Amino acid sequence: MVESGPGLRSGATPLAVRMRPTSLDEVAGQRHLLTPGSPLVALAGDRSGESGSVSVILWGPPGTGKTTLAQAIARSSGRKFVELSAVTAGVRDVRQVMEEARASRDLYGLSTVLFLDEIHRFTKAQQDALLPGVENGWVILVAATTENPSFSVISPLLSRSLLLTLELLSDDDLGLLVDRAVTDARGLAGKVALEPEARAAIVRLASGDARRALTALEAAAVSAAAMPAAGADPTESAAATDGDGESDDAEPGEPAAGDGGEASEPPRITADIVARAVDRALLRYDRNGDEHYDVISAFIKSVRGSDVDAALHYLARMIEAGEDARFIARRIIVLASEDIGLADPQALGVAVAAADAVQFIGMPEGRIPLAQAVVHLATAPKSNAAYVGIDKAIADVRAGKAGRVPKHLRDAHYPGAKRLGHGKGYRYPHDDAIGVVAQEYLPDTLRGAVYYEPTEHGNEREVSARLAKLRRIVRGGR
Repeated sequence: MVESGPGLRSGATPLAVRMRPTSLDEVAGQRHLLTPGSPLVALAGDRSGESGSVSVILWGPPGTGKTTLAQAIARSSGRKFVELSAVTAGVRDVRQVMEEARASRDLYGLSTVLFLDEIHRFTKAQQDALLPGVENGWVILVAATTENPSFSVISPLLSRSLLLTLELLSDDDLGLLVDRAVTDARGLAGKVALEPEARAAIVRLASGDARRALTALEAAAVSAAAMPAAGADPTESAAATDGDGESDDAEPGEPAAGDGGEASEPPRITADIVARAVDRALLRYDRNGDEHYDVISAFIKSVRGSDVDAALHYLARMIEAGEDARFIARRIIVLASEDIGLADPQALGVAVAAADAVQFIGMPEGRIPLAQAVVHLATAPKSNAAYVGIDKAIADVRAGKAGRVPKHLRDAHYPGAKRLGHGKGYRYPHDDAIGVVAQEYLPDTLRGAVYYEPTEHGNEREVSARLAKLRRIVRGGR
């Protein structure tokens, strides 16, 4: 556990670390996870450390409180608390924790809370090492990840844990954290004054990330403290002293001018100080108060609307603001399939290639393939037919319109399958002269269903004509 000291300059401990809540009551945001009786509240409220609890995986963007929640649980619960980071820990470290946790349970009846940060960085073998402890109750795993656990956490571990999703903090939550950090003894202890415009700028800059907000506040506070007081003339102090550094006017034992009984006002953090101290792109990215998601929304809609210049403008704003290039690349890939699809089959390949290029060469050069992909997508013909088609199919499946797979399509390769009639009557399309045969592929309950309806835009014009012929042949003229 990291202990923090108060004040503006508390050694090398960042403000975001010093201001970590000591209990769940101090946690800002994530109220949907902290209702009475919720798993996290129950885990933190177990003072004895003897009752059973379920392991949890905390999934959310950076700065939403994953580590904060784990450490608040550690301070509140009566359980033993062990913290590992997947960045530095290996299988040996995990096994050592498991052995100690088993001994603690067997000797003292006390379970161990294992907080594992960045679990998505663990290999399958490393995650496998966690299974015995989680399954047998030696440890209660509290794992944190910024990646989708469905792809980054092994299925056995997922099935033994409760997945909890953290949300980006609201502006109100961030404002509460900033205000607390300004006045709290662990934070800036009132040594600076924060103007409303500066507070709003920090909240906008943070984009739902508490760590970013507190880091921005700390940087601005250091800059404000280093600046001369408003209206002060730096030459006056030199003129008021002689070569010995003593005041010419003050009598021995008397306070010099300005050192009287009145305390000087604390340095003030203004919006200009925030912009200079934190990020030169702050005002460019958020000049009119639009937030992170407003800019990405405008970017997506500009590409969808085929306005290449607007698309490049919003791309430039995100790049200059320090937006994660991988996030931009992911949105471009989604755009390629959702809004262009088969109207331009090359669009998805271009988008994926741009994402690979960004990963390979990094920034700032990565802006070039990103721009190429954006121009390609914005100027390409548009179709959302594939996207609409899969959503229609999913809606039918969720509504229970599934039905049995027709017998002639079922797997006939295992012993006894043919006796059940599996594969009987199946027509192999390659045996036909045109490579297409009349055959029912959908379940009986969905005969005649149509999900994909191509447009007349770009390449889909040709797809539309071909698809009409295919359906006539496959469905026997229906």
